[in-house]
Amino acid sequence: MKYTLASAIVFCATFASAFVPHAPSKAAFAPAVGSNALRMAEDGVFDQEQFIQETKDMRLKHLEEQAMYALKISCENYENAVFPNAMIAGDCVITHLLDRMGYLKDGKAKIMVVDTFHLFPETMEFLKEIEAHYGFKAEVFCADGVPVGDKEAYDKRYGADLWKENIDEYDRVCKVEPFQRGLKTLNTNCMINGRTRWQGIERAWIDMFENAPIGGGLAKCNPIAYWTLEDTFDYIAKYNVPHHPLHAKGYPSIGDAKDTIPIPEDGSTRFVDFKFEGDKTKWLDYAQERKGRFVGLVNKDGSTKSECGIHVTGAEKTWDRDLWEAGSAVKKIETTDEALEVKKSGKPSVVVVYAPWCQYSQQMEEEYENFAKEAGVDVFSFRGDEVRDFVTEEFNTKSFPTVNVVKADGTAVKYESEERTVDAFKKFVEETI
Repeated sequence: MKYTLASAIVFCATFASAFVPHAPSKAAFAPAVGSNALRMAEDGVFDQEQFIQETKDMRLKHLEEQAMYALKISCENYENAVFPNAMIAGDCVITHLLDRMGYLKDGKAKIMVVDTFHLFPETMEFLKEIEAHYGFKAEVFCADGVPVGDKEAYDKRYGADLWKENIDEYDRVCKVEPFQRGLKTLNTNCMINGRTRWQGIERAWIDMFENAPIGGGLAKCNPIAYWTLEDTFDYIAKYNVPHHPLHAKGYPSIGDAKDTIPIPEDGSTRFVDFKFEGDKTKWLDYAQERKGRFVGLVNKDGSTKSECGIHVTGAEKTWDRDLWEAGSAVKKIETTDEALEVKKSGKPSVVVVYAPWCQYSQQMEEEYENFAKEAGVDVFSFRGDEVRDFVTEEFNTKSFPTVNVVKADGTAVKYESEERTVDAFKKFVEETI
């Protein structure tokens, strides 16, 4: 209240002074310009490039101050400010600002990185470089149940081609879930991120501060929300900011290697030694920064993919429980040995091989539960995402969920239909046994 009252007094005094008669001076209407530009104007010399640079410098100075104000609010007023850093150009600017303000060294801002196991090799190497340069250690998160950096373990559990089979599940498993788990693990109450209005229509109305759609109350700070991509690279050049090496190879933005390309595709536009080569407008025009991202990927409705799911409403809905838990009519197979025993039992049964993170497995949970209550044979569930080779060989599984009728002789017969209803399952059992 003291601050508000003091502000009001100052404002009123200033407002009142506007009505005091006085002779206006030229200075009253003169904009604040740099000394070089002013001197050139007085000398009657018009140097357009100099005037442009002066105004760009003024703009960048304002944007820096604005961004640092936002970061100060985030890091001084919240105990656990976290910056998920993708190491794109804007993120490199924010990293540099956080360092300038001392928040990386005093721990008031933590850096979090999501490794999708599909990043360019240069990306994780660049992370090591900036960790050494700024003196911080990032918290790295990846797909659930997989050790950090272990691509082989990821492939074994989720499949190397998950992104080809189901891009939505890939986004959830490799991006959204580890992102949300990271924020939760770090007890985040304010998330800092590098989205800007300049990046495209999906982000055209974001503000510097938002409530994130995560847990209902998490604050979100977008310190460079009002920057253009040109502002971003101007800042990088001004301060010699460490930035991703792929900018020098024609990439305006960097995501997964599988769906990120240079713009233009011939790599003729580059950012090398802190300056542009080629036609920089190919990067700097509105919404061009992310033009080379998500190439060839489409959403379920057939529209072009432009977001991975991290920053969209509903991204907080991660899957953190198993399916057909205790008390279910569906019997649980816990190990591969138990699965083989079911096949060798001499009794007909039904086995679904599933993954708890798979949306199609989730969608059939209730119907399969109802089927188990009416089936007349033993009905089992077996989690297969951690033993893919085994379920491929023993239970005809290439994707999740896969339902098999196990005949008395141990033969597993795959249910090929996408109709996952009680009646459809019952009919298949009757026809197969």
